[in-house]
Amino acid sequence: MKTKNTSGRGQRELKVKVKTARGRKLSSTRWLERQLNDPYVAAARRDGYRGRAAYKLIELDDKYRFLVPGARVVDLGCAPGGWLQVAATRVNALGERAGKRVGTVLGVDLQEVEHLPGTEVHVLDFLAEGAEEQVKDWLGGPADVVMSDMAAASSGHKQTDHLRIMALCEAAAYFAFDVLEEGGTFVAKVLAGGAEGELQQLLKQNFKKVANVKPPASRSDSSEKYVVAQGFRGRSSRITSDNAS
Repeated sequence: MKTKNTSGRGQRELKVKVKTARGRKLSSTRWLERQLNDPYVAAARRDGYRGRAAYKLIELDDKYRFLVPGARVVDLGCAPGGWLQVAATRVNALGERAGKRVGTVLGVDLQEVEHLPGTEVHVLDFLAEGAEEQVKDWLGGPADVVMSDMAAASSGHKQTDHLRIMALCEAAAYFAFDVLEEGGTFVAKVLAGGAEGELQQLLKQNFKKVANVKPPASRSDSSEKYVVAQGFRGRSSRITSDNAS
C-alpha cells in the first residue's frame, strides 16, 4: 500500500514533512509525520475503519481463516472498534450474505465504545470475578474466537512495558480457556523480547496449532507480533502454567 504521485510526472512516492512547531516535542512531530505518511492510516479513513489496526486483523484472518460466517466472537479491550468492524463483516453479523450463517460479535472494554452495526459492546473488566460467565451469557454460549489487540499503558521503560503486555496477554489466554468452544481460536498481540516463552508453552499445550506472525500492517519498527492459537483442546483438558512447566 503506497501513496503515489499520479500526475503524469512519474510514480514518485509522496512524503509529507512536518515542521517542528513551538511547544511541540520532537517525538510528537515524528509521530505526526509518521501518521500522515502511513498508507494504512489513509486506507482506514477511506474504508471507514476506526483505526489502522483493522488491517492487522484482516491480514491475520486472510491467512488463518478463523472469522467464518456464523462464528461467535469476543473482542477483549475492543476500543476504538476497528477489530469489531472487521469481525462483524466477516462472520456475517448483519446477515448481509444470503445463505450464510449469521455470527455474533461481542466487544468488552473498560470504557464505553460508540455503537457499531452488527456488534454488541459492554463496559466490563474481563479480569473481574464472574466476567467469563457474563460473556457467555451475552453470547448465548461459548465463543468460537477470543481476540485481543490490547496493550498495557506505556511506562516509557521497554522491559517493564514488555512484561506488562505479556501479563495482559496471559490473562486474556486464561479468559479464553474459560469461554472458548472446543476447536476455538485465540488471537492476541504480544511483544518480542524474551518473556513470551512460558505463554507459548501454555498455548501449545492447550491448542493444536500455534503460530506467531507479524502482519504487514504492523509497523516495521515495532516489536509487536501476534499469536494465533487454533484448535482449542477443550476445558476438560485445560493445562495451566503451573502444570505445563
